[in-house]
Amino acid sequence: MAEELATLAQQTADRLAEQQVGAVVAAVADDVVEIRGAGSTGAHHRRVPGPDTLFEIGSVTKVFTALALARLASAGTVGLDEPLGDLLPAGTAVPSRDGQPISLRHLATHTSGLPRLPRGMLLQALLHPSKPDPYAGCTADALLSGLARTRLGATPGKRFRYSNLGAGLLGLALARRAGTEYETLITREICSPLDMTDTVVTVDGTLSERSAQGHTRRGRPAAPWHLADLAGAGGLHSTATDLVAFVRAQLDGGPAGLAEAIRLSRSVEHRTSPFARVHLGWMAHRLHPRQGAHLQIWHNGGTGGFSSFVGFDPEKRLAVIALGNTQRPVDRAAFDLLRTLQTERAAKPN
Repeated sequence: MAEELATLAQQTADRLAEQQVGAVVAAVADDVVEIRGAGSTGAHHRRVPGPDTLFEIGSVTKVFTALALARLASAGTVGLDEPLGDLLPAGTAVPSRDGQPISLRHLATHTSGLPRLPRGMLLQALLHPSKPDPYAGCTADALLSGLARTRLGATPGKRFRYSNLGAGLLGLALARRAGTEYETLITREICSPLDMTDTVVTVDGTLSERSAQGHTRRGRPAAPWHLADLAGAGGLHSTATDLVAFVRAQLDGGPAGLAEAIRLSRSVEHRTSPFARVHLGWMAHRLHPRQGAHLQIWHNGGTGGFSSFVGFDPEKRLAVIALGNTQRPVDRAAFDLLRTLQTERAAKPN
């Protein structure tokens, strides 16, 4: 099994390296883990990226933010249906619609009605499409000032509408309630219990030496992204090794302190179609019966120079992680690998 898994992981990494400057792929089946890299880190040392190479993981950060919500909710520190306004500074104006306030549950399931981007960012993106660090100005003051002037596109809880703004506000609100910063909250509630020492917002010291260089779609070096107080939407960096630990907790339940939060995060769901739903942070769908009706729970991510994917099947205890240091998405190759593992597992006799 290990040899077959290693071959599939390497084939996928090689496939991605044709479009990426470099890529790392991890394949997980039960207790077997294989991590393979291809291409180049792109930095001055130009090594083949490996298990401990740091990548910006973009919106995969959102599943960490949502799990932190589940962790604090399990501990009674917050309530899933607690209004966002209760966690923000006194006097903060938070929009509502039809008398329904935005709750923490709404933020984690993208059903808040909030727009995708903070107020004013869409115009900035249109005027300056090549801006190297577009979220750097998203300080708490700027976010909350813009929030007061934001209109909701739907009644909270009614409709799925993917929102970086909502996820970022969730991270900001949770950190305020916990009396700390977002990075410290994620380290304390998730990374430390799972021994994930390389999942961080701030990259410095020896971590910088292990960081891949990001690249545009055309392979040109890209500036790193800094999401300021919107970090909960996409500010984390991580490695394949750390993300394997994270996804193994999703498959196995994790240590006692996290197990309840993981169960809670997946028990909450909002249906988006007969075959798809969103949990706290995670997207999920079941493939058509002609494709085996396999369950896939996943999230992807992208920044100005990186792309990422984490997906798993809790029923068959399989997972795939793909990290690339180019803006081109890694999703297709990652989904193909996950479906291949699912199909092969289904074909094997019990």
